[in-house]
Amino acid sequence: MPTEILQVRDVPAEDVAVLRARAASRQMSLSSYLRELIRADATRPTMSDVLERIAARESLDVGHDDIRSCIEDGRR
Repeated sequence: MPTEILQVRDVPAEDVAVLRARAASRQMSLSSYLRELIRADATRPTMSDVLERIAARESLDVGHDDIRSCIEDGRR
C-alpha cells in the first residue's frame, strides 16, 4: 500500500504527552501508535455508511406474535 507523509501542526503539548505515554505503554514509537490510530479511524465505517447498509437490507415480514413466540421459545 502506498504511503504519504502527514504533518499535524499546533497539537497541544499536553495531548502529545498523553499520546507519547500511551505509545510507550504499548512499546511503540509515537509514529507507529498514531499510524495505528489513523488506520483504525480510516477503516471504521461512518454512521451514514452503516445507515445506508441497514436501509439496503431486505425487510423481514415478522409480526409481534412471531417475536413473542421466539422469545418464549428461548425461555424454555
